[in-house]
Amino acid sequence: MSRAARLALVTVAAAVAALVVGMMAGGSAFPRIIPGLPDSGAVVRWGLPLSKLLMDACGVVTVGLLVMAAALLPNDKGVLGKSALEYVKAASWVALVWAGAAFLSIVFGVAESMGRTVPQILDRAFLTSYATQTTQGVALTLVVLFGVAIALFSRGAITAGAAAGLLVFAMVTLLPAPLTGHTSSSPNHDLATSSVSLHLLSLALWTGGLGVLALHALRKQPQLDVAAQRFSRMALWCWAGVGLSGLFALVARLGAISDLWTSEYGLLAVAKIAAFVLLGYIGYWHRQRTLAELRARKPRAFTRLAGGEMVLMFATIGVAVALSRTPPPEYSIPADRAFELLGFPLPPPLTLGNIFSLWWLDLFFAVVAAVLAGLYGAGVLRLRRRGDRWPWGRTASWYAGVALLVFCTQSGLARYAKVMFDIHMIEHMTLSMVVPIFLVLGGPVTLALRALKPAAKRGDRGPREWITTILHSRFTKVVTHPLIATAIFIASTYALYFTPLFESAMNEHLGHIWMTLHFLLSGCLFFWVIIGVDPGPNRLPHVGRLLMLFVTMPFHAFFGIALMMMGSVIASGWYEQLGRTWGATLIQTQRDGGAIAWGFGEIPTLIVLLAIAVQWYKDDDRQARRADRRADRTGAGDPELDSYNDYLARLNRADKGE
Repeated sequence: MSRAARLALVTVAAAVAALVVGMMAGGSAFPRIIPGLPDSGAVVRWGLPLSKLLMDACGVVTVGLLVMAAALLPNDKGVLGKSALEYVKAASWVALVWAGAAFLSIVFGVAESMGRTVPQILDRAFLTSYATQTTQGVALTLVVLFGVAIALFSRGAITAGAAAGLLVFAMVTLLPAPLTGHTSSSPNHDLATSSVSLHLLSLALWTGGLGVLALHALRKQPQLDVAAQRFSRMALWCWAGVGLSGLFALVARLGAISDLWTSEYGLLAVAKIAAFVLLGYIGYWHRQRTLAELRARKPRAFTRLAGGEMVLMFATIGVAVALSRTPPPEYSIPADRAFELLGFPLPPPLTLGNIFSLWWLDLFFAVVAAVLAGLYGAGVLRLRRRGDRWPWGRTASWYAGVALLVFCTQSGLARYAKVMFDIHMIEHMTLSMVVPIFLVLGGPVTLALRALKPAAKRGDRGPREWITTILHSRFTKVVTHPLIATAIFIASTYALYFTPLFESAMNEHLGHIWMTLHFLLSGCLFFWVIIGVDPGPNRLPHVGRLLMLFVTMPFHAFFGIALMMMGSVIASGWYEQLGRTWGATLIQTQRDGGAIAWGFGEIPTLIVLLAIAVQWYKDDDRQARRADRRADRTGAGDPELDSYNDYLARLNRADKGE
């Protein structure tokens, strides 16, 4: 048996052992059987967590194989090398097993929910009903479909871009099943959903990347030192993401700190925390010792430590599956429908003081804002240390946009936006028509291209090369076309509010995240085309930018008028469930929201007009100075101006009779 096979066997054994011990500690291994109630039996009791463990492990391995091919191994001008192609093909087979494990989870899930054995539920009606009518069944069905799709598309992937796309697809496939477990029943489901999503994605990149890297080392494949250096940088961010998200996930589920040592769920969580701390120490050891030995052509120390770390990581996955089978501690929550929907009590009557005082953590957008602020600041700092200048106006604009983003998503404005339509419209208009203006004027792409270093190997793709590739891609050329950007900016607003999409998005936290993120991204795309200072494939002349602005703004006015004239309430099912008894009626808040949409466009229009005027003036001044420099170098002026001066001179001589 090869060393790679032995490591894989030990890893599987550690994960299964951790699952067994965790289920026994949590009480789900041998539950008390009540006479007279249906029991699905030991096969289902153990088959369901084992199939979920296999599903989670295959998902992590698929992500690891694809991140190895797309990001860790060097490529040649976007074309995958031999080793990277092998990993993509391996991802195809692992994704197929991933889909099969998800199907087994559906079968065992049906048996457990109905209290029957597996032979008793092997009927198409039972399976179809569970897979299409229950949240957990729908989530597992998505994993089956997406896993098969990844397996098929991986067969033809030969470029780094294709591998990166499959990597994103695989990471999305990880999310549905866990987000329908304890997360959906958590009182603070908004915080639980965001924290679990960040936790899973960080852990998958970290664990999967390390596992495939250890396999790469054991197979004695080339370019191990480069891949290990890149993974080390990625692992540090993943470790921070796992720790931050795990902390907030516990906050969302535990009623008190004492639950950590007084409940089975808390004890399993403590075991995960201990494993997390130990993994962080091992990662520190990697950076300090084994990477240096790897550069010195001594890979054995690296493989020993990486193998041990991988075993510990997959054992942690086993504990996580056991944790998902263990009910969290119970604690009393308000018997309030608004609290169930919002994750917080219905706020008091609207006042300006409440807007600025009732802050509420939205973890997803808090992380987004922190990343945007941190990366931009790091880029500016790197330029200054290098002796390069960066305009202070761009920095101020960027951080003004980030500050507005934080205010819209974290303050009392975000709370009231879920309760009142007119406040929601203020949030919408600010996120789509004000925040993007300041962000695009910050020039983040230009800053990144100047601050990032080129890839060490010619033809390889580092972060700087990936940005350049995306800028010149066909997708970017299409979406940044003025007609397409305008259509996305306008049509999506009508499609959201005049269809059931808005109510669906308000009912689900993930839907609300996507809706808010769409406001921000569609606005950034539109204003990047009009006033963006970054390089782009479609650059309009200044007159064209003005025309695009004046053509677009009336559509927002028409949208506002349409809202004011509607006789029915949009998303009435959502707002009626909240039971708000103060403030204006639902139809009045909707009409007020329409008035806000109608009049709000004047503010961003004025800002954009000023920006276009300044850019136009600077562009003309830059062209004039460029022409002067060219004239100084060649000794010749502007040909058109010289011709016109000669014409005037001839007329003057003719008048004098010369």
